[in-house]
This record gives sequence, structure tokens and C-alpha cells, in this order.
Amino acid sequence: MSTLAAARADNFYYPPNYDPKKGSLNKFQGSHGALGDRARKLASDGILIIRFEMPFNVWCAGCGHLIGKGVRFNAEKKQVGQYHSTRIWSFRMRTPCCQHAIEIHTDPKNAEYVIVSGARRKVESFDAEKAGTVELESAEERDKRAADPFAQLEHGGEDKRRAAATFTQIAALQEDSSAKHRDDYALNKQLRRQMRGARKDEQSREARRRELGLPEHVTLLPEAPGDALRAAAQSYGGDFGGAWKHSRRAIGQQSIFSQGAVAAAAARGSGGSSSTGHKKRRAGGSGAAAASAAGGSSMAQKQRRLAPNVKLRLSDPKTG
Repeated sequence: MSTLAAARADNFYYPPNYDPKKGSLNKFQGSHGALGDRARKLASDGILIIRFEMPFNVWCAGCGHLIGKGVRFNAEKKQVGQYHSTRIWSFRMRTPCCQHAIEIHTDPKNAEYVIVSGARRKVESFDAEKAGTVELESAEERDKRAADPFAQLEHGGEDKRRAAATFTQIAALQEDSSAKHRDDYALNKQLRRQMRGARKDEQSREARRRELGLPEHVTLLPEAPGDALRAAAQSYGGDFGGAWKHSRRAIGQQSIFSQGAVAAAAARGSGGSSSTGHKKRRAGGSGAAAASAAGGSSMAQKQRRLAPNVKLRLSDPKTG
């Protein structure tokens, strides 16, 4: 206790202006101790602010909104009575939907909560047979049967018939439970093997996703047996490679000059020969024919000289 830090850690520190006549240290500092601001109404009204959890589903009386079981509130807790030596507590809170006040009391006699005002409990009923459960008898029915011998005889026989009817189901459940917990090591080993295999499959799918260049948010699913068959059966309209080669071959076999250009050139050649005098046409009709034939042969020779270059240029870039 030689230092101030040690004194403050053990709560032995009192400020210099502290006056014991004014009460405790918490009262002097204006605090409520460990409870903090939650106990601001504790001294005056006996109210403590706590965190209360709705014990069942209720309907709000203000707006009809459903408040589910487990919803938490900042509730004002105070004592409103006693049942023998057990205190009866009141919890008052505001609804989040319309700020309507709800007050709930504890019921020690029935070990239950009772809604006093502000809400209405939702009635939920179920059929025990449809739910697959066994409905137990109440304490009043059990006391009544214990007091009546005829009731004991009647219910005893009914219990025996019910036990005989459910004996097969109970035996199957016991056998299944014993089979599951017979060898914990083997079951644990089998489970770890399954998890290891699933982890490896996931890693392989992730590697495949990276190979395909897909983004990270895309997740590949496990491959099904019929996926490969369906992918092989897909058709997209024929052989693209064969069609491409056929079109290139047809282009290489054609002339670089259109038929219209060839016809126009032939017409110009014939027109030039006719521009000579009438005397030449009259005198040398056979000469004009020979000239046109020579012009046509020179055009064909020119096309033959250019054809290899055109074929070489239009050939497949991979093979040419």
C-alpha cells in the first residue's frame, strides 16, 4: 500500500475533500456503485433497470404487432408482493413497435409469467401424436388417480397396453443408439476421412477455377456423372475449322478481278480497235479479230502470272 496506484486498486483511496459526515464514498461522488446508472431509481422507487427477455410470444395491445419469444428489453424491475417467502417481481418495459407499456409479473405458485397489461399472450396448441411426443399428465390428474382405486386400475391397464404398443419402437431406438455409440474411435476416424476427402475435392475445384481464369466469387460445383455426356452431346452448328478451310480454298481458286471488270476491259479493248478508220475495218477484218484475240490472250497471261501470288497471300497463315 505504499503507492497511490495500489491504494486505488484496493479501493482504499479517498479524495482529499471527502467528508465522512456526508455518507458513503459512492454517495459523495454521486455514483451508484457497481450498478451504475441502472440503479438511479433504486433508492427512491426501488426500481432497478435490467435486461429482460420475453418468455413467450405475445401480441402488442397498442398496434397488434407480434413480439417473438426471446426479444430483449430494458425493463424496470421492482417487487410488488410475496408468495409465502418468495418475492413477486414486476417487469415494465416499452415495445419497440409503438412504445406501448407492457407489464409482466412472476407467478411463483405455477412457476410461470403472467401478463398484467399492455399485451396478450399468443395461444399455441399442438397435437402430441402428430408432433411425435408423449403428453404427460398434469399434477391434478395424477393426484386424482392416486386417490381413486378404480382410476388406478383403469389407467394401469391402459399404460400397459401403451407400453406394449411402443415396445418395438423403443427397442429400435435403443439399438440404434447403442450402434452409434459402440465404437467412438471408429466413428471419429470415419468422419475425419470424409472431411479430409471433401477438403481435397474443394481444393481441386479451386485450382481448376484458377486455371480457367474465373473470378474468386465464382464457385465450381462437384462434377456430376452426366455432365461429360451432356457436354459431348452439345452441337454448335457444324465444323468451324473445316468450313474455314473450304472458304479459303474457294477464295484462292478465284480470280482477283471481278467478271464485270474483265468485261469492261474487253469492251474498252474492242472499242479502241474500232476507233481505227473504216478503211482498216474493211480491209483488215481478220486483223482486228487477231488483235482482239491477242489482247484476250495477254489478259489471260497476266491473270496466270498473278494467280500464284494471290493464292500464296490467301493461304492459311498457319500452313502457308
